[in-house]
Amino acid sequence: MVIKRALQFVFALSVLGTAFSGTLSYQELLGKTGALSCPSPGAPGTLLGYPACVYGFFMFVIMLVISGGGLYFGAREAREGA
Repeated sequence: MVIKRALQFVFALSVLGTAFSGTLSYQELLGKTGALSCPSPGAPGTLLGYPACVYGFFMFVIMLVISGGGLYFGAREAREGA
């Protein structure tokens, strides 16, 4: 039960992180500037020419997929009685 609760916490955190970093990435890559923004591509503070929020977005997507898969396969295993 502790592992399931940890996976639920990580899943919720990754959903929020994906939404936040996705919003920042969308604003930066499509030129929409606002109060929340990352450095523009190629400016100081970027990694390999992209803002750090883009890398954060993909990190949170990976966390979302892994934790969602853990929750899905854990529930499937519990249904099958393994």
